[in-house]
Amino acid sequence: MGAKGKIALGVVVSVVVIGAVSANAGDDGDSGSGGKGKDSAASAERGSGTKSDTKSGTKSGADTKKDAKAGKAEKKVAFQGDGDFEVGTDVKPGTYRTTGNTDSLCYWERAKDASGEMDSILANDNVSGTSYVTIPAGDKLFKSSGCKDWEAVDTKATGTPAALVKGDGGMHRVGVDIAPGTYRSTGNTDDLCYWERTKDASHSLESILANNNVSGTAVVTVAAGDAYFKTTGCKDWKKTG
Repeated sequence: MGAKGKIALGVVVSVVVIGAVSANAGDDGDSGSGGKGKDSAASAERGSGTKSDTKSGTKSGADTKKDAKAGKAEKKVAFQGDGDFEVGTDVKPGTYRTTGNTDSLCYWERAKDASGEMDSILANDNVSGTSYVTIPAGDKLFKSSGCKDWEAVDTKATGTPAALVKGDGGMHRVGVDIAPGTYRSTGNTDDLCYWERTKDASHSLESILANNNVSGTAVVTVAAGDAYFKTTGCKDWKKTG
């Protein structure tokens, strides 16, 4: 299959809850088989053109000096947001993050070979906001189209967890991006709000701890032992406990 019009096996829109073939998952290590689910009928229209603001990851000397004066650290790009990357040659096995994507136009795919056939897909997703993905050594190819550049993730790094989560923000690392606790999202319509708790970023069906499609008010408790919390198409989440 070509790059455009691919189905994201792991995105859910009209199916519910773990156990049914209906979801997608999150971080650190399992290669997993492709989790089929959230919107298997929805494919992203991904532009094949380059984006002027996402490709190089490099800055002019003047811009670098400005950032240095402002105390800003430059983003360390591991690989670009467009292209096919051979695992072990173009990209090292590990966990990676892309952020700042809009309208689900970012598409990525883990594959066991370069045949381009559906059976070669191990996991994939159409992304709005942020995505994390772990690429195991056993994968052969990683494809990325229309995404912001990917940066390597230090899985031992700490952060300042937030208590407010953007409802269409994508994946968040628990304890780093967001704090564990109970969150509430109100005003959702037509079951377009999807949330997911995961134990890793393999995006296999087995990595999903719980998930749901929501209309109206949604309440979910993100446990300290969770690796990631994913949210798409929801109203913003506020921590209530």
